[in-house]
Amino acid sequence: MHIGIGLPIGDPTALIDWARRADAGPFSTLGLLDRLVYDNPEPLVALAVLAGATSRIRVQTEVLLAPLRDTALLAKQAATVDRMTDGRLVLGLGIGGRHDDHRATGVDIRTRGRRLDEQMRVLRRLWAGEPHGQGVGPIGPLPARPGGPEVLFGGFKPVALERVARWGDGFLAAAPPSWAGGLFDTVRRFWHEYGREGEPRIVAQINVALGPEELIDEARAAMRAYYAFTGMADRMAAGMLTTRVEIRDAITGFADLGADEVMLYCYGLDPAQVDRLADVL
Repeated sequence: MHIGIGLPIGDPTALIDWARRADAGPFSTLGLLDRLVYDNPEPLVALAVLAGATSRIRVQTEVLLAPLRDTALLAKQAATVDRMTDGRLVLGLGIGGRHDDHRATGVDIRTRGRRLDEQMRVLRRLWAGEPHGQGVGPIGPLPARPGGPEVLFGGFKPVALERVARWGDGFLAAAPPSWAGGLFDTVRRFWHEYGREGEPRIVAQINVALGPEELIDEARAAMRAYYAFTGMADRMAAGMLTTRVEIRDAITGFADLGADEVMLYCYGLDPAQVDRLADVL
């Protein structure tokens, strides 16, 4: 199983240190969250910088809120990062649920799922080198990976899980092992119903903080602030894993469910967590 690192968003200037430590260690992927109306780095821009500071590790949006973005520009940005990193980009996509993000871009939150489906039709066509439409030619560059960067979808509702089979390469699961298995089974069922070959790639995510008590407190505070809109921020922060045993057990649980990768998502800012987590592995 592959293990990735989800990067904290509180200090963009520290992320190159995080990335270089992870690139030198046993980790497979760097992940970065997305919001618009929030104090966080824009993920495609930030990950492009981090890809330039590393040599092998993949860079992954987790998840990019595609409906907030212009489709043609997103196609060009993603293809550029993928091409310039020799295929190291993984594009995790979702619809988002914050009203302020949608108000800021003028996107109707009620139509965001339909908009994402239409975006995927256009993105797949552009990444294949086809014209944008009547009187509008192709939008380059072609990505390094034929057909575009690997696309993972996050979500919990059946329509989101079905989207993996219709448009994606795999599933991003922000759920604990205790109930992620049902999501995995549903994704796989849709995959085979759509006649897709092989199996969908399954990537799980767990929230972790490893270090002294002040770091754990900082991480929980950051997580509560990020998820304040849900009304469940305290419960989510309480579920953060803070010991080596808890983290190992969660990884084992996901391995037993057939996950291909687990992202260890960090909210505390101390980059020494990368080394502590490497010791756990």
